[in-house]
Amino acid sequence: MKAPQGSTRHIPANDWPNHHPWPPIGGLRHLIFNAKSNGFDQVVRRIGRRVLIDEQAFFAWVDRNGGAK
Repeated sequence: MKAPQGSTRHIPANDWPNHHPWPPIGGLRHLIFNAKSNGFDQVVRRIGRRVLIDEQAFFAWVDRNGGAK
């Protein structure tokens, strides 16, 4: 998977499926819940109660953790 070019955007976790087909919301929540142990904390941004996903950091994380090559 390749990240879209340009500046990064922060997508609310609940809106992720509207922008990308993978991972599904259940899988994304699993990654968020275990963020400290799986390195996903570099992708997640918390602002108050909102959980945002840094899109560019997400695709970099996928590449580092055995994503499609």
